[in-house]
Amino acid sequence: MFPFDVEKNKGHTSESIHSIHVSEIHTDTGRSESIIGAPEEEESPLGQHVGKFTVVALNFSQMIGTGIFVTPGSILKGVGSIGASLMLWLLGIIISFCGFAVYTEFASMYPKRAGADVAYLEKAFPKPKYLMPVVFAVISVLLSYSASNAIVFSQYVLVAANQPVTEWTQRGIAIAAIGAVCLMSWVSNKWSMRLQNVIAYVKVVILFFVAITGLVVLGGHTRIKNPKDHFKEPFKGTTGNANVWANALVKIIFSFAGWNNANNVLNEIPDAVRTVKIYGSIALALVSVLYMLCAVAYFAAVSKEEIKHSNLLTAALFFKNVFGDSAGQRVLPALVAVSSIGNLLAVTIGHSRIVREVGRQGVLPWPSFWTNTWPFGTPGGALLVKFILTVIVIVAPPPGDAFNFVVDLQSYPSNIFLCLLVVGLFIVRRRRQKAGLGRAPFRAYTVVAIFYFLVSLFLLAAPWVPPPGGANGGDVSFWYATYCVVGIGIIIVCGIYYYVWAVVWPKFGGFQHVEEIVTMPDGSTYTKINRVKNNPQPSSDESELEIEKSAHVVEREV
Repeated sequence: MFPFDVEKNKGHTSESIHSIHVSEIHTDTGRSESIIGAPEEEESPLGQHVGKFTVVALNFSQMIGTGIFVTPGSILKGVGSIGASLMLWLLGIIISFCGFAVYTEFASMYPKRAGADVAYLEKAFPKPKYLMPVVFAVISVLLSYSASNAIVFSQYVLVAANQPVTEWTQRGIAIAAIGAVCLMSWVSNKWSMRLQNVIAYVKVVILFFVAITGLVVLGGHTRIKNPKDHFKEPFKGTTGNANVWANALVKIIFSFAGWNNANNVLNEIPDAVRTVKIYGSIALALVSVLYMLCAVAYFAAVSKEEIKHSNLLTAALFFKNVFGDSAGQRVLPALVAVSSIGNLLAVTIGHSRIVREVGRQGVLPWPSFWTNTWPFGTPGGALLVKFILTVIVIVAPPPGDAFNFVVDLQSYPSNIFLCLLVVGLFIVRRRRQKAGLGRAPFRAYTVVAIFYFLVSLFLLAAPWVPPPGGANGGDVSFWYATYCVVGIGIIIVCGIYYYVWAVVWPKFGGFQHVEEIVTMPDGSTYTKINRVKNNPQPSSDESELEIEKSAHVVEREV
C-alpha cells in the first residue's frame, strides 16, 4: 500500500541512531565534534494537541491552497492537450507519494524532533561542525514570510465583496490576515489547530462539490452540451517544447506541496510515526483523487479552446458555465479566499515549528527567545518574527517585479535543501549500517528514494531553462533566473559567515565553542553555544571544566 517497507527493527528503538551519536561523542574525547543541533525534548512543551484528524487536516490545508483553482488551466494552456495535462497530474501524485515515503523514513528515525527538514538535515550532515545548522537557520528565518498567501486572500476577499482592488486596501487586508493568523497561533495551539481543522474540511467539501458537479456534467444533466466531446482526441495539440513540460511539472509538484506538514509538528503527535504514516498517506491519497476529479470536472465543463483564449481562472469558467455569471464572479472568489486563509494558517503553524527548532540549535542569537513557549505554550518568538517579516514584504516592495522577485526568492534555496535532504537519507542509512543498527522502522524503497532524488535535481535545473518569452519572459521584467542566482548567493554568504564564525574567529580569538544544553522552566530545551578560552595547561581545580570542554557539552537548568 505504501512506497516503503515496514520492519520491526529487531530490538532497536527509533531513537537508536541518536543514542549512538551521543555515545560516540561522550566516549571519544579526542574528537573535535560535539552534539550538534537541538536536544530532543522528551515531552513537547507545545503539548500534544495533534490527533489523527488534525494530521489529516494539517496536510489537507497546506496542500489545498489556490493552486487547484488556477493550475489546471495554465497546465493545459502550456502543454496543449487534456490528455497530456492529466498525465502530468498523475505524475505529480506519484512524485508526492515518493516524497512522503522519504519523509516518513526520516520521521521513524527521529520521532521526537519537530521541524522536519531542520532536524533531518542536522542529523544527516553533522560535519562540517555547525555548517548545516547555520546555513539552514539563516535561510529559514530570512525567508519565513508568507506574503503571497496573504495577498491572494486579500485580493479574493475584495473581489467576492465586489470592492475595488486598490494597492493599500489589498495590503491592509493582507496584514490583518497574517496578524489574525499569528495572533490565534500564539494565544492557543489547541484552538488554532481546531480552526484550521474546520477550514481544512470545508476546503475538502468544496473540492468534493466541484468533483461531483463534474460527474453530473459528464452525465449530461446540466446545460453543458456534449461534455464528453471535450475528451475526444485527448492528446491532440500536445506541444513538444521541453521548457513548457518542465514548467508545467514544477507547477503541479508545488500544487501538492504540504503533504509533509505534519512532520513539522511530529513531537506534538501521540504515537507519531504510525499516525503520520497512516493518516498522512490518507490525506495525500484523498487530495490526489480530488485533484484528478476536479481537473476532469473543469475539462468537462470548459472546452480546451475556451480555456486557452480566456484570461479568467479555469475554476471561474467552470462555475460560470455550470451555474451562471454570478457564481463565477462571486462564489468562486469566496471559495478561493477560504482556501487561501486556511493555507496561510496551516503554513504558519508548520513554519513556526521550523523556526523554533532552528532557534533551539543555538546558532542564532538569543536561543531562549526562539525556544521559549511562555505564556501560552506556543512558539511566540517564531510567530513574532514571521509576522514582522511578512508585513515588511507586503509593504516594502512595490507591486509588480519587486514583489514577485521576493516571493520567487523563497523557492530556490528550498529546492537546494530538498536535494540535500534526499542525499542525507542515504548518508544516514549508511551510518546506521556501520553502527550495526539495521534498517529504520519504516523504510522507503531505494528505487523510490532515487527517483525522488532525480525529481529534486529536476527542480534545481528547471528554473534555469529559459521561458518561451526569452530571457526577460518570466514573471519579472528582468532576467528570469535572477532569483536563483540571488538564492545561491545568500547560501554562499551564509557559508562565508559560517567559516568566519566557526573557524577563523575561534582560531585567532584563542577559544573554542562549547555546547551547553539549557532546560527552561516550561520544559523547553535548547543548545547554547558558549565561547571558552583555550587553556593549554589547566590547573587541578580546572579539571572538571576541561572534561566538559573535551566532551564539548554541559547541561544546566534555568
